[in-house]
Amino acid sequence: MSRIKHIIFDLDCTLYPADSAMSRDISYRIKKYAADFWQVDFEEGVRQRKEAIKKHGTTLDWLVEDGGLSDIEDYFAAVHPENECDGLAKAPELRPLLASLPYNKVILTNAPYEHADRVLTFLEVRDLFDAICDIRQNGLKGKPAASAYERALSLCNGTVQDTLFLDDEEGYANGYAALGGTAILVTKRERKSATQAFPGSVIQIPDIYALPALLESIGKAD
Repeated sequence: MSRIKHIIFDLDCTLYPADSAMSRDISYRIKKYAADFWQVDFEEGVRQRKEAIKKHGTTLDWLVEDGGLSDIEDYFAAVHPENECDGLAKAPELRPLLASLPYNKVILTNAPYEHADRVLTFLEVRDLFDAICDIRQNGLKGKPAASAYERALSLCNGTVQDTLFLDDEEGYANGYAALGGTAILVTKRERKSATQAFPGSVIQIPDIYALPALLESIGKAD
C-alpha cells in the first residue's frame, strides 16, 4: 500500500474491549429487539438472526428488508439508551495512544451518531477524530456494504491505498480488503477465513494497543 495518511476506526469492541458490559448489553438488546419484532422467543430470535446476518450483514438491514421495519428511530433508541455507557470502563491509556498517531482519524460505525458521540466523549477521545460516519449517513447500509467504506474514505479524503481500516468483526475487515484496502482485524478470536484471497489484505492484532507496533512495521516495509 501507499504511505499511510488516514485511519478509519470501527468503534464498538475496537476502541474498547469486546468483553465490556456495554458490549454484552448492546448485543442482548439487539437480539431481544429482533425476537420481539418477529414475535418469537429469545432463543429462536437468536437462531434466526444468526442465519439472516449471513445474507444481510446487519440486524437492521434484516429487519428493514425482510420484516419491513419502518420506525428506525425506535430501533436505535432501544439498542442505544442514553445510559448505555454505564457498562463501559474508562481507558486512560487510550487517549495517549490515539494522540500519538499522526494520521487523520475517522470513525465508521453501524450505530447511530449519538451512540458514537456518547462513547467517544465518555472515553475522552472525541476531539481526536475528524469525523464520525454513522449508519444514517450511510443510508442505513452499514459495513460490509462497499458504500459504507467509500463514504468514510470521502470524509477523510483518503483512498484504499493510503487508508487503514480497523474493525473487530472479521466480515467487516474482509469487506474492506475486498475493495483492495488493508484492514486490521482487532480480535483475539481465531480467523475463519485466513486463507481467503482478497485484492487487499487483513492483518490481525489482539487489541488496539498493538496498533503502534504494527504501524511501525508497515512503515518500515513501505
